[in-house]
Amino acid sequence: MERFWRNKWFIGLVYALLILIGLYLLLLIKPILVHVFTFLEAIVMPFFIAVIISYILNPIVTILNKRKVPRTVAVLLIYSVFITTVTVTIMNMTPMFIQQAAELNEHMPEMTMRAQSLVDGFNQNELLPDSVRIGFNHSLSKLESKISMAVANYMNQIGATINMLFIAFIVPFLAFYILKDFQIIEKTALAIVPRKHRKKTVSLLMDIDTALGNYIRGQILVCVIIGGLAYLGYWLIGMPYPLLLASVVAIFNIIPYMGPFFGAAPAILMASTVSMKMVLFVAIVNLAVQILEGNVISPQVVGKTLHMHPLFIIFALLVGGEVAGVVGLILAVPFFAVMKVIIQHVFIHFVHKEPTT
Repeated sequence: MERFWRNKWFIGLVYALLILIGLYLLLLIKPILVHVFTFLEAIVMPFFIAVIISYILNPIVTILNKRKVPRTVAVLLIYSVFITTVTVTIMNMTPMFIQQAAELNEHMPEMTMRAQSLVDGFNQNELLPDSVRIGFNHSLSKLESKISMAVANYMNQIGATINMLFIAFIVPFLAFYILKDFQIIEKTALAIVPRKHRKKTVSLLMDIDTALGNYIRGQILVCVIIGGLAYLGYWLIGMPYPLLLASVVAIFNIIPYMGPFFGAAPAILMASTVSMKMVLFVAIVNLAVQILEGNVISPQVVGKTLHMHPLFIIFALLVGGEVAGVVGLILAVPFFAVMKVIIQHVFIHFVHKEPTT
């Protein structure tokens, strides 16, 4: 009987049943959890963003600290370099953004007429069935109404905008204190863990850092490189508003697999108002950039640090997008990578543990 209770399959079944029971109980109290989550989100979000920033910058602070630079001075030095870089970049790029936005506003009626002529040409095509034309027009009207509703909702959410500005103001201060006392926070957190579990906890945290740290820092660098290449490509083919559209490519490139499609969509839509030749050029530029990213840039900068199968990554993106929209798409892969490491350690601890005699 004792041997049966120690069977690893029986233990696994018990844990699976406990997890299912826990999920069922969570579904029962879902309305309460939603309200609690909404309340906690407003409080925890600034700390969460500050922790991510601190995690990204901590290796630089540690390197400076090893070179006899005090951590406080190292953090202030990084902040100074960052603020100077951002200021110089904004001063140089803002006029370009303003100029391109003004040109876009000036040519918007012309592009609207071109888009309307394309739609009229599509509707007058006798080779297309009526059902296709009706469905196309219905989709356009729905898209139009959704855009107008999104703009109206954004204009009505002034309070949310003020809250975002407050978070943006307070996050640098939180990140400063976390970076300054990063080692103290680490020691305090480990002190809470029972002594017999500290070695395994340190091993778990090191594996998470290995799987996640290089990925996050490398992914940011990859996005910057991809944005620069997209800008160069758009500029060479004479694409209107290359800086604005390349910025979209850089931002969305942080989403694995699906990001390039989202990033290229605005440029292709804009190119369709110019000519089909421009659409082809934009598609070639984005394809060339993504081939370079997949075969040269990412392997060199990020590497295969996550060791996750593409099917699992796509599954993570679907779950993340369903749960939290665009933010979920961005955080899905790192979150699932952390969960994978934790599950592996739990599996090793409970299932592969040597039975005591």
